Amino acid sequence: MNSPSSASSEVTWTDRLGPVLVANRGEIARRVIRTLKTLGIPSVAVYSDADAAAPHVHEADQAVRIGPAAASASYLDIDAVMRAVEVIGARAVHPGYGFLSENVAFARACRAAGVAFIGPGERALDVMADKIRAKEHVADHGVPTVPGFSAAGMSYAEIARAADDAGYPLLIKPSAGGGGKGMQVVRSAADLSEALETARRVARAAFGDDTLLLERLIEAPRHIEVQVLADAHGTVIHLGERECTLQRRHQKVIEEAPSDVVDSRTRERLGAAACAAAASVDYLGAGTVEFLVAGDRPDEFFFIEMNTRLQVEHPVTELVTGVDLVEQQLRIAAGLPLELTQEGIRLDGHAIEARVYAESPERGFLPATGDVVRWGAPRRARADSAIESGSTITADYDPMIAKVIAWGEDRPSALAHLDDALAETVVLGVDTNIAFLRSLLAEPAVQAAEVDTGFIDRLPPFTAPEPRMQVLAQVVAVAPPVEPFGAPVGAGRLGASALWAAGSGWRAGGPPQEREFSVLLDDGTVRTVAVPGADASRAADAGFELVAGEDGVWVHVDGTAHHLVPLTRRQAMERRLAARERATAASAPELMAPMPGAVVAVHVDDGAAVDAGARIVTIEAMKMEHPVTAPHGGIVRLEIAVGEQVSRDQVIAHVLADDDAVIANREEEPR
Repeated sequence: MNSPSSASSEVTWTDRLGPVLVANRGEIARRVIRTLKTLGIPSVAVYSDADAAAPHVHEADQAVRIGPAAASASYLDIDAVMRAVEVIGARAVHPGYGFLSENVAFARACRAAGVAFIGPGERALDVMADKIRAKEHVADHGVPTVPGFSAAGMSYAEIARAADDAGYPLLIKPSAGGGGKGMQVVRSAADLSEALETARRVARAAFGDDTLLLERLIEAPRHIEVQVLADAHGTVIHLGERECTLQRRHQKVIEEAPSDVVDSRTRERLGAAACAAAASVDYLGAGTVEFLVAGDRPDEFFFIEMNTRLQVEHPVTELVTGVDLVEQQLRIAAGLPLELTQEGIRLDGHAIEARVYAESPERGFLPATGDVVRWGAPRRARADSAIESGSTITADYDPMIAKVIAWGEDRPSALAHLDDALAETVVLGVDTNIAFLRSLLAEPAVQAAEVDTGFIDRLPPFTAPEPRMQVLAQVVAVAPPVEPFGAPVGAGRLGASALWAAGSGWRAGGPPQEREFSVLLDDGTVRTVAVPGADASRAADAGFELVAGEDGVWVHVDGTAHHLVPLTRRQAMERRLAARERATAASAPELMAPMPGAVVAVHVDDGAAVDAGARIVTIEAMKMEHPVTAPHGGIVRLEIAVGEQVSRDQVIAHVLADDDAVIANREEEPR
């Protein structure tokens, strides 16, 4: 009998590291699990009640429930995650990004439990978690920074004087935060007070710390970041830069590598500054150092912050360098020295990533929720997704549901490949920004790489392309309109034969007549379409993807998704009359929630008099705040309170004209 070979009994670094618990959800949890599987390391998923059926749960080797849907009671609950670590016997924790990934208390809890935290040490987390401290720290190590000041411990009068001294415009940033949350641009002293209040409220809610940093706003800036890797043996290298300038409200939308405006000399200087920032805190693992680059002087850059974790946009770096960043994180956490060298890093071609959000660009990019009835990934590009067919999008978490990443030999080809990939990406059942992304990529300034961080915010309101008439005809053929009480057209008519009830357009002695139907489009407009009297369902276009449901038809065609509702003549007439009345009448007194979410602030008292445009309520959904303002002047009657959950289009307040308010008060008086 042969004895086992020494190779088969050898304990490898992967054996020592696993099982690895992934303390996250969505596409980043699936991304980490994918590399763990490739390396043969057992993976453990955690999930909230909202994610019990999520893809990352069934893709992991094991899964543990950690709490209810609210992130504060599940993915942000250190004790809950650590209990899962103990139950499973995990040897390491990968935090992904967001949630607890940059939480020093979580890293400390892992160390106390004897579990490897796949991320930097506590010193790096502590220093870089505070923007003010981080800025002062890296400045002492030769990294250029933006002029500004900390508002910690300062009174409003002191902040106002310091702001005057620094000069407007200023950017207010929560010191403890990231992802653009709470950032406010202040262009004059008159706007300072309200901006400070908003920034502090968001900072407290999102990060538990309302300390603020005010710094000089660099006009027309570009956002450039550098990917670094550092091991426990003193080696720090960079993997080039990423261009993240295309943002909306400080939230990145399109990212690419390398940047079109960074030459080799500037790349070398950026990389050196990023490595110096990482080395200054004895960094360990993968991290990103972010810089602002002056629009008119791309060779001039300033440190913004260091993200002590993997970034959402890491795939573009992977595609141009050929390096699996998650694998490098795992190897470094296992104590291995970097096998990569700075001289060996080469940038091959160009990669561009688009973030797919569950949101409605036509409604001002408000978050969207619902069931995904159909998901289809592009065939010739990388897609990191949080969803699959049957997934449910709730208001509990970030609205990003997927990332589509394309590579090309140069930037123009990468842009073209990304557009093709987005056209192939199918999401039916919930609104997304895919049509907007394709429109954005087609902008001449984007094609020419002549953009700054405010470019998207300056674009006109987005209007989705209308589907072709052939598509509308196919929709009504597949899902005929129904009467308001739910019976199909022609059904249940007393004395009518089945032929009459069919509504096919058949007639004696001649060809079937065309029938006219109306269809409600995504933007609320109504279109009339003529449908052939013959069985039009046989003429289905092979390029269509149709899913009919109780609330209409979802269709993917021409690279765009639409939600269409076939209408009867009566329904179409009612909608047209209502639209005409709205166009000629004053705005309605009802103030409705634009999306589902939680009421985080009520800015006026019940019965208060307000002017048009006054902020009435602020609703938080998918980690973003959305103010709801008065459509006209009047007296406010509140229907909600702080802390309440509201649904989309729920009436949250009334803004009554003076006469209406008097009548309402009389009706409320006891008789």
